[in-house]
This record gives sequence, structure tokens and C-alpha cells, in this order.
Amino acid sequence: MNEKTNLRHTGHISQTVIYLGKLFRMFIFQNDWKVLPMSAVIAGLVSFAVGRNLFRTMEGTLTGTFALSCVCIWNGFFNSIQSVCRERAIIKREHRSGLHISSYVAAHLIYQSILCAGQAVITITVCSVLGVAMPSKPLVTPWPLVDLAVTLFLITFCADMLAILVSSVAHSTTTAMTVMPFLLIVQLVFCGTVFPLPEGVSWTSNLTISRPGLTALCAQGDYNDLPMVSIWNSAVKMENVEINGIKPVQQALIYIQENNLQEDFMKKTAEKNQKPEYAFDPEIVKSSWFMLILWAFIYICGAVISLELIDRDKR
Repeated sequence: MNEKTNLRHTGHISQTVIYLGKLFRMFIFQNDWKVLPMSAVIAGLVSFAVGRNLFRTMEGTLTGTFALSCVCIWNGFFNSIQSVCRERAIIKREHRSGLHISSYVAAHLIYQSILCAGQAVITITVCSVLGVAMPSKPLVTPWPLVDLAVTLFLITFCADMLAILVSSVAHSTTTAMTVMPFLLIVQLVFCGTVFPLPEGVSWTSNLTISRPGLTALCAQGDYNDLPMVSIWNSAVKMENVEINGIKPVQQALIYIQENNLQEDFMKKTAEKNQKPEYAFDPEIVKSSWFMLILWAFIYICGAVISLELIDRDKR
């Protein structure tokens, strides 16, 4: 929406309010509201694909929380990847007329935070309706769903602020949309959990949004107290394997089943695969939240610095 605003004698707070109003009008009249139903569709697809074992088994939790992190990052990127670069010429003109870049970015920050909060609530609602198990024990707040909502919000918001930074640096929507898939791949591959990284570059996972997000989600889901089913399932597939005319795996399975030791077996295998970084500890969640807030702050500062230099842009 190409609105012309008189900003020469307007203060920082007034400018923030003016641009916030503009963003909400764009939400209504330029169909920016479509990101909300789109987040519901994506949450539904993820729930259908990986929701059955989420917060029920170790493997299901690791896969499911990774997918949830990807959903939040995807939502955040799409919220704002084009929001700044699509009106770059307007920003440059209004900056010369008295626009405070900090006010402009603050308006986006407030608007996007509301959008991200709505998407977090939508994601939890869709997952719950589709029968996905939710964490039942609180860690930071008295309510486990509030803990989960805060984590989903911070992942989405942090990704949103990264997209704001990219949109502030990019000179066209085409450039921004070209960069976005690369950023998404980096978040997925360099998370360092689902795809283990070589030891020499494992530190790069600390630079991603997905790593602290996934860590918080696994801790909230009490990952280390969940059963591990993959070893049992693999053993079942091998029960007919013969060695010197004997089926040792089948004999072991029969013994376990006859003595009702299946759950004990899965708990024991889970104990051998516990990860200290996913412990049911509020300090782990708080640390992950802090990292997401820190990265969001860095991205916001980068966006402000980039736009403050917009007058030097001759292209």
C-alpha cells in the first residue's frame, strides 16, 4: 500500500503508531492475513506426518520437534521476507522527509510479534485437534501449554526478525525470495541434531535458530523420560534371522514378551540414549529462550543499521 505520510515533524512514538496502523491496513486490504490460515495448513500436514509419536517416544519427539521448529521458521520467514524490500523506494523517500528508521522497524517488530503469537496459538490448536500429544508437565510457567506456546512464538519471531534483516538488505523481492530457501536449508541442515555435523563444524549449530528451538521443545516434552522403540522394532524385523540353525533374536523376543518385559526393554534402551541437553530442566528451556531472544535482537539491530544507510543506495 503506497501511502504518503507527513513525517517531518513527527516524533518516534507517533511514527511508530502511524506505521503500525499502515501495517494492519495492509494486513486487511493486501491479503497479508493469508499467513494465518497457511500456518494452520502447515501445522495440519506436520501433525498428520509426524504427530502420532510426538511427545510419546524418543524418536517421535526428536523428529516431531524438528518438524515443529521447521514449521515455525517457515512461518517466520514468510511473514516478512518481502515486507521491507517491497517498499524500499518509499522508505528511502520518507527517510529523507524525516522518517526515523528505528520507529519504522519498531512498528514491524510489534506487528510481527502479534502475527507470530497468533501463529503459535494456531499451531498448538491444530495439533491438539488432530490428536497430537502435548507436554503434560510444566517447566517455567505453571502451565505446560504456555511453555510450549512461548517456545513456538520465540522460534517464529526469531525467524521473522531474520527475514526482516534479509528484507532490509535485499534491494528487490526477487532477491529476498531467492535467499530464503538457502536460509531455510541452513536452519535444517546445520541444526546438528537430525543431521549430525562433522566434529570440526559442529559449533555452527549454535548460530542457528533451529538448535535452541528444538532443544527447548525436547526438554519440555521430557525427552529423556520417554521410551525408545526403534531398537525393539528393529529386533522384531530380525526375529526370523537364523544363525547356525538357531533364531536367537526370536528366542529373546519370546522371552521378553512372555515375561511382559517389553516396556522395561524400551525404557532400558532409552536410558542408554538419553541426552543431557534435553533434560527436563527449566534452566535448559530458559537458556534456549535467551538465545532466541538474543538472535532476534541482533537481527533487529542489523535491520536498523542497514536501513539507516538506505540513502547511500544508488541502485
